[in-house]
Formats: sequence, C-alpha cells, structure tokens
Amino acid sequence: MPDDGALAPYDVVLLGSFGGPEAPDEVMPFLRRVTAGRGVPDERLATVAEHYVAVGGRSPINDLNRALLERLRAELARRGIDVPVVWGNRNSEPFFADAFREALALGAMRVLTLTTSAYSCYSSCRQYREDLAAAVAEVGLAADGLVVDKVRPYAVHPGVGRAWLRALVDALGTVGDPATARLLYVTHSIPQAMDDTSGPGDGEGNLYVDQHLRLARRLTDDVNRELGLSLAGELVFCSRSGPPSQPWLEPDVNDRIEQLAREGNGPVVVAPIGFISDHMEVVHDLDTEAAATATRAGVPFLRVATPDTDEVFVGGLVDLLLERAAEARGEVVALESWLPGDVRPSVCAPGCCPNLRAAKPALCGSD
Repeated sequence: MPDDGALAPYDVVLLGSFGGPEAPDEVMPFLRRVTAGRGVPDERLATVAEHYVAVGGRSPINDLNRALLERLRAELARRGIDVPVVWGNRNSEPFFADAFREALALGAMRVLTLTTSAYSCYSSCRQYREDLAAAVAEVGLAADGLVVDKVRPYAVHPGVGRAWLRALVDALGTVGDPATARLLYVTHSIPQAMDDTSGPGDGEGNLYVDQHLRLARRLTDDVNRELGLSLAGELVFCSRSGPPSQPWLEPDVNDRIEQLAREGNGPVVVAPIGFISDHMEVVHDLDTEAAATATRAGVPFLRVATPDTDEVFVGGLVDLLLERAAEARGEVVALESWLPGDVRPSVCAPGCCPNLRAAKPALCGSD
C-alpha cells in the first residue's frame, strides 16, 4: 500500500558520495580536487594515480554507487514510498551541484542527504557538509529556499552491524579451522589531530576511533558466540597519505600482518569496517597490497565482503531516511543503535569535527 507521506517533508533523497575517476584522463584532475588546498605536489599525486592506472583508470566507487542507487529506489518502492533518489559526488561527476539542479528540476523544496561515509570525523562528516553548502552556493538563486538535511552518522546502526556480522560469519565459514584465524578490522587512517577533534566540540574527541573499536568489539563478541570461537579482533588502518612528519593513526594493516606472521601461520581475516563498499582503498590497499604482504609473509589471507547492496544494509539505510523524516516532522523518535547509548544526532553540534585548516560554511549543523 502506498505510503507517500513516510518521507515527508522531504521530496527528494540525495545519495552523496566521495566520487572517483572513470577513465585514465580523469585520474589526475580527480586527485587534484581531492587534495585541493593541501599543497600536495603532482609528483606525489602521480604515485597515487598508479593505483588507478593499475585497474584501467576507473575507480569502482561510481559503479557501486549506481548499484546502491537502484537498490535504494527498489527498497523505497517495495515499501510503497514514491520519492525520487538522485546521486551526487564531492570529487567527480555528477557533483553535488549537479544533483541539486536535478532535484530542483524535480520540484524539490527539501532534500534529505544520505552519504556513503558512516563515521564521525572531519573527512567523513563535516567535509561533506561543507561541500553541500558550497554546492548550494554554486547553484545560486535557483536554490533559494531549498532546505538540505542529512541522516546521522550510522556506523553503529543495526542494519550496518548485522550486515557485517553476516559477512564475517560467511567468511569464517570458508576457513579450514576458524579458531586459528587472526581477525583484523580495517579502516581508513586519518591524521591523529583529526581523530583527536572528532565528535562534538564539547566532547572528549577521538570519536572516530571509538566508534570503530566499539563496533569491532560487538562484532567479535557476536561472531564468537555464533560460531563457538574465542577470537580476539583488533583495529588496524590503511591508506595513510600524509607526510612522514604528520602523525596518522596506526598500526598499518601491512605492518600488523607481518607481525602476525612472525607469531604463527593462522589465516589473517581482514574486515574493512571503515568502508560500506569496495572503494579503491579496499581493492588496492587490501585486495592488492595487504594480500601481497600476506603472501610474502607466508600466511593465508581472506578479505571479508563489504555490505555494498546487502538487503539488510540497504533496508537499514531506508530506515535511517524514515527516522530522519520523522524527526523533521517533530515526532518523538527512538534512534536505533546496535550499540546502546552510542547514537549521534542528525544535526551536528557546534564545533563538531572541525576543519583544522580553515573555517568554512557547512549545512546540516547547528553552527
């Protein structure tokens, strides 16, 4: 039965993502946009560009977003909700401004944004909010009166947690003796200063790492309970890109694999919980580099599948959209969490996950 009011007051949903090149000649312009304002020389970018060239110059992220876009539309339709879903990126076509123009052409007055970054830190949340503000400014007068909101950081939403749990159980089921597995949860490394300031401005910081640690502990406990194991998971990092003089989160996944290899030959099972789908950081940094490290070190390597378009995950994303709409209507909403007491607000608090380089306007917050 149709339920067209379920997403009211929103009339368009925006799937917002990082973006990626889709041809070799797009790689360097994309990398320059990603690193704009940071003084990264082209020589360094050329090194990173080789990762893309190795896979034909085409990042997997846009195709994955197209698939997710279709699954979101299908899940909304299954629930009888007839609201269009558009797609925009921060760093490649279609850009956020393109998505807003499409939404306005559809008659949008209020847009609800769902980003593909699930955690709390500057690069995962506030930078998206800044780019949304810049896109509205770029659209100009046509966007006057347009209201843009977003769903809350959702790393610990039940749809995310249950999708990861199922993927972990499935992966460990392919291991000859899962009791010998060494479980590594992997996420994108960020500067230590960014983690220190992640979270509300009046909070203790380090929310980015804390969210990962809490999710990893819950997943490990549930996997052990379901499979009758006693694994001890740990958090490691990938994709460091800053200068050697700048402290970034450690340990690196490759360093840890080498250490584990010296401790025994049990399989290393890598769960990339910092990513919702197979981004370049997954297909290059894990499937290529980390797998090669494990081969050199002489230990079996297994990478756990990302949630991607898993039905539980996609259903959870739609639940988040409905939750945010209910909030916007002024209803009392019990925010779901896989980890009780660990829920971030939909409207970011003043000073939350600040930009440490320059103050910029940002949407979807109270500052």
